[in-house]
This record gives sequence, structure tokens and C-alpha cells, in this order.
Amino acid sequence: MRDFIEMMRERGRVEDIENPCSTVYEAPRVASRTDKIVFFHNLDGHRGVMNLLASRDALAAALGVEERRLVPHLAAATYNGRVLDAGRCGGGVPADLSRIPVMKHFPGDAGRYITAGIVFSSCDGVENASIHRMMVIDDRHVVARLVEGRHTHTMLKTALAHGERLPIAVTIGTHPLVTFAACTRVPEGKELAYAAELMGGELSVRECENGVRVPDAEIVLEGYIGPETAPEGPFVDITGTYDPVRQQPVIEFNRIYCKGDPIYHGILPAGDEHKLLMGAPYEPKIYRAVSEVTTVRDVLLTKGGAGYLHAVVKIRKNTQGDGKNAIMAAFAAHTSLKHVVVVDEDIEIHDPNDVEYAIATRVRGDTDIMVITGVRGSSLDPMRLADGTNVKVGIDATMVMGREDEFRRAGWV
Repeated sequence: MRDFIEMMRERGRVEDIENPCSTVYEAPRVASRTDKIVFFHNLDGHRGVMNLLASRDALAAALGVEERRLVPHLAAATYNGRVLDAGRCGGGVPADLSRIPVMKHFPGDAGRYITAGIVFSSCDGVENASIHRMMVIDDRHVVARLVEGRHTHTMLKTALAHGERLPIAVTIGTHPLVTFAACTRVPEGKELAYAAELMGGELSVRECENGVRVPDAEIVLEGYIGPETAPEGPFVDITGTYDPVRQQPVIEFNRIYCKGDPIYHGILPAGDEHKLLMGAPYEPKIYRAVSEVTTVRDVLLTKGGAGYLHAVVKIRKNTQGDGKNAIMAAFAAHTSLKHVVVVDEDIEIHDPNDVEYAIATRVRGDTDIMVITGVRGSSLDPMRLADGTNVKVGIDATMVMGREDEFRRAGWV
């Protein structure tokens, strides 16, 4: 992570905050004003960073690719990187969460939250890595939001069914590509291999005392998840609205490992980094799905759509029905999508004005808009019904084949 920060500093993409800054509201407010990396040199006496991956430019820089090639590059993943054993973690001391600058982000939050902690776990020989928000209860305990049916929750259920606790280790301050891999839906047990692939082919890991393997990180918290639960929330989620309070599993930490003068990483809830890490991993998945039905050029989950609910898909039409086929493929690939717009190759999908132009000039409301009712939507959408269903809308904003000349825009050679 430190090397990445220095690389971005050389590019003028790091804003250094030398003055003292509070972990309660102040640091999150500062980070909300920019998509640059914000480096706090005195975050309540500690060092901290926010907005590590708050822009597509930063993600492209981490990957070493051009920004316009991001989605095709990620869509070509094979999840076959090499994970190298680098021995055991050393130098740990009894866990004490007061040693790290955990933030309270908004006045309505239930407490201080670890937001960039990657939970590494192992059960029945299968490893997993995923980000879960964690509300601090005391110096050794947090309550974590584990979405039902996702890998960590499933592994916990398996461990508890065996009468065991689930061993876990939480890393804070990892390389951003490890964080990105942990946010991506990959085949079971492939998060570390995917991270290794993104980082050039190899990733070294060390084993904690409880047997869980972790990559290089500023801070590692080692512990277990057992049967105990506690209220979690309220907390601001991706839409900027509050997620409801739920009974969630409690994590007990027993050891902490820190680098010298560690750099704490926090993700601003509903900020640009949160949106990129939630949405960008779905773009290659949508890209691959749409490529099965037509020629796909690019995919974007828009910032205005909370980085998660709205997609714009650029295609090259081969038949008149390709636009609607692309809409259905996108919804199937990312079931939380609410609205999808499909456009032609001449539309710049990163320019909302250009996308709106396509909707204004290439859409007939009675033939080009698909409305799908009674389908599962995102649990994060405030408009969802009590049964979890919602309405999805697809807009085919492509030119009518055979009439392309009527849609061509004037320009200069």
C-alpha cells in the first residue's frame, strides 16, 4: 500500500493533511471533498489514509493499464495467480482496538466503524476474503455485517454446525488490488489467487496463529466469530441512506499485528471509494454476460446511480434486438441493478450528457423501454418493497438499424 501511495503522490494525486484531524466526522468530511488520496499525518495521533481507490484513474494506475481498457482487462481474468507461502506472522500482541484510529463517519451512525477491513477466513480447507463493515463494541470486540448467503456467512454457519468458531483475520491497509479482489465475486476460494493475478501473477501470504493466511498489511487483527450476536447499525450505506439495525455476528479479536507507525485505511461510506469498490467489480461480470448476446464495447456503473444501481452498456449492434438482449443479460449478471441504459459505440458512456443525448434522440417510450415488475432488487434501495421486490427498467437507447444516417451527428474531420 505504501508503494502505491508514493506512486500516486508522484502523479499529484495525494493530498497531505499535516494539521491534526479528528476521527469523529472531521476526517470523513475532508475525504468527501475530493477523489484524491487523502493522507492524514495526525489522525488523532495516528497516520491514516482515505480515498485509496476513489477514482477509475487510481484503479487503472494500480493495474498498470489505460483507464479506457479497465473493464476489458478485468473481464479477461482467469483467477490463476500464484499464492506464495512466506511463513508465519510474527510480533503480535494482545488485541486492543484503541491502538487504531477507527472513525465515526456521520452523526447518525451507531458508533465507530472499521470500513476497510478485509475479513480473511478458512473453513474445511476453503479460504475466503471479503470486506465487511465492523462496528466497534469495545477494545476486543466488533459486530460485523455479514450478508446472508455470502461466503463468510455460509462458512460461519458451517463452522457453527460443527460446534466450532470460524477463525478469521482482518487486514487493514492492504494493497488496493487486494482490496479490489476481496470486493469481487469470484469462484469459491479464489480471492487470493485473483489478487495475485491482478498484482502481476504472485502474492505472498503469512499464516496467523489461528491458521488463517493473510497478505501484507499495515494492521492485522486475528480472532474468531462464534454464535454471539449483537445489534449492528444504523450505518450509512452506498446510497447515502441509513441501513436498518440488525442482529449480526460478533467478532472477538485476540491478537493484533502492526507495522511500525502503521497507516490506517478507512473507506468513506457512500463516498467515491465505496462506490467504486461496490460497483466496478460488477462491470467485467456484466461485460462478459453481454458479450454472450452481442458485441460489447464497455460497461459503467454510474456514480449518480450510487455506483451500484445504474449501468450504462455500450454495444455494437448486430441485429435490431441486441439492445434488449443486452439489457436482460446485464440484469442477470448483476441482480441488484435497477436501471440499465444500452447505447451505441458513438456514445461516451463516461459523459452523462452524452448518455442523456442518446436517451433523448434514440428512444421511443412505447418500444424501447422495458419495465419488469415483481423482481428481486437491491436490499440497499430505499424503494424496495417489504418482500424485497422492486421494479427494473431497461432503456434501449441505440439507433434503429437501417436508419443510422438519420441519427448521425454533425462534426468536423
